[in-house]
Amino acid sequence: MALLQISEPGQTPDPHQRRVAVGIDLGTTHSLVAALRHGVAECLPDDEGRVILPSAVRYLGDGRRQIGAAALAAQATDPANTLVSVKRFMGRSLADIADRGRLPYDFTDRPGMVGIVTREGEKSPVEVSAEILATLRYRAQDTFDTDELFGAVITVPAYFDDAQRQATKDAAQLAGLNVLRLLNEPTAAAIAYGLDNASEGLYAVYDLGGGTFDISLLRLSRGVFEVVAVGGDSALGGDDYDHALGALLLQRAGLPPLERLSAGDKRSLLVQARAAKERLSGATRTAVRCALADGDLALELDASEFEAATAPLTERTITLLRRVLRDAKVKPADLAGVVMVGGSTRMPAVRRAVGAATGREPLVNLNPDEVVALGAAIQANALAGNSADGELLLLDVIPLSLGLETMGGLVERVIERNSTIPTAKAQDFTTYKDGQTAMAIHVVQGERELVADCRSLARFELRGIPPMAAGAARIRVTFQVDADGLLSVAAQELGSGVQAAITVKPSYGLSDEQIAGMLQSGFSEAEADMKRRALQEARVEGDRMLLATASALDADADLLDEAERAAVDGLMRQVRERITSDDTAAIEAATQSLAEGTELLAARRMNRGIQQALTGRRLDEI
Repeated sequence: MALLQISEPGQTPDPHQRRVAVGIDLGTTHSLVAALRHGVAECLPDDEGRVILPSAVRYLGDGRRQIGAAALAAQATDPANTLVSVKRFMGRSLADIADRGRLPYDFTDRPGMVGIVTREGEKSPVEVSAEILATLRYRAQDTFDTDELFGAVITVPAYFDDAQRQATKDAAQLAGLNVLRLLNEPTAAAIAYGLDNASEGLYAVYDLGGGTFDISLLRLSRGVFEVVAVGGDSALGGDDYDHALGALLLQRAGLPPLERLSAGDKRSLLVQARAAKERLSGATRTAVRCALADGDLALELDASEFEAATAPLTERTITLLRRVLRDAKVKPADLAGVVMVGGSTRMPAVRRAVGAATGREPLVNLNPDEVVALGAAIQANALAGNSADGELLLLDVIPLSLGLETMGGLVERVIERNSTIPTAKAQDFTTYKDGQTAMAIHVVQGERELVADCRSLARFELRGIPPMAAGAARIRVTFQVDADGLLSVAAQELGSGVQAAITVKPSYGLSDEQIAGMLQSGFSEAEADMKRRALQEARVEGDRMLLATASALDADADLLDEAERAAVDGLMRQVRERITSDDTAAIEAATQSLAEGTELLAARRMNRGIQQALTGRRLDEI
């Protein structure tokens, strides 16, 4: 008698057909890989039972390297070749790294992204991150006894821009991973909390990691995770607390500032500062000992001193938290809870500050180091088709607005910040001059009104536009942002069908000042921006009116007598003079006067056109 294989409802009939997919938290300080095992998301351990992999790579020479704890142990003795916190350099140029004087590395300004000089030559942040990701891939393969993974969901800070996301994706592909999706870290944390605790409502996810800070507002409802608003700073994290504490210790000991220490002393001090910071999360006082070339450092440190030295950093995160609530038009009382994510949220001062700002005790019942990886594993399992309930519905948003440069250096926003992704939006534009056959398209990112104040992402050209009168062509520009937050732009002239497109892959990311200050400057300088925009629009309209009038005079100047022509020339001269000034009202008035002064010419041109069209034709032909 044949046996019928029976499975429980919701289970895959053939267990061998289950696709192995993992979630990876590629962190600044440490990284983890997680997967669903026996229906439960859990972080996967190495041979020694450790689930946390320090995000450190040491290059030994001759192709040899150490990754993880072994590399981390040598960061003080071999600082130049032991690379840590490389996540902060992903997608960045040398000019973007403001604190490079405090770091024990020799950077090179390579095209596209910085390089770090080691005994094995220059290494890019993408290469170093790929080493870490490959180690996690091998760990997952060993756990499941397989040579191949179906894919991985890799988490990124919500405030990572397009270049930083692309760099992360490149590192994963270099590590041999099939990227199922790039998932925002706060969203991953919300997935873990939402499924494990059946949570519903409006939640703030406060994610303070080793090198980045994110704050996201999410609405959880029956398996739907809707990101309402995001904010953050991709250059603010636990590393900055270490630097602030290191500076305090040197000052108290009367030693030279951090920037003047040797590479080895810098790393030794920062290692001790981090250890002291961690001890103060569970104690009110600790001793700090560190041997430096300029003298041994031996101090007793109170938690209150540490908190005072790092208070500006904590306040920066609270300011961003309040801004996100304001963006979403909600009050702290509307929150169902505040989820704390990232190892740096273990600091008591941070938890107290968040509790005071929101009026709620932060949720810390899931391990803040593991929660992001666990959420990514749940999403990876769904994308692999293993979930009984199908894929979760994730509604992420873009952190910064996307748009185009228009005449006068103005920004026309096509996709507003905090728009749900994936998304596609189109907008129609037209030509500026008669006979224009090409259009330069400049894609920008930011919240300001002028292109000069935003970040350039890409440029491309649409050629082959049929010659037409100014304003007659219709150019449709379409922006598409995929689920990973990566952008592509296409342009098409609707009459002829000619088109051009580009996948936006910037050479490097936003600078520290730009990514942290774009929204702030957008708010604080909104009034000045609008005035500048109005001035530019007035200038563009005046210039357009001059071109149109000149074109009409070239064709039909004989319709005006000498006095009428002199009057029009005088009005045109007045517009040219005013258009160079900063007086918006004066430019608009001069442009309006020219428009009114040429109404007679426009009427006579219309009459001539009608007469020419009717000449020689019978009434029954009309």
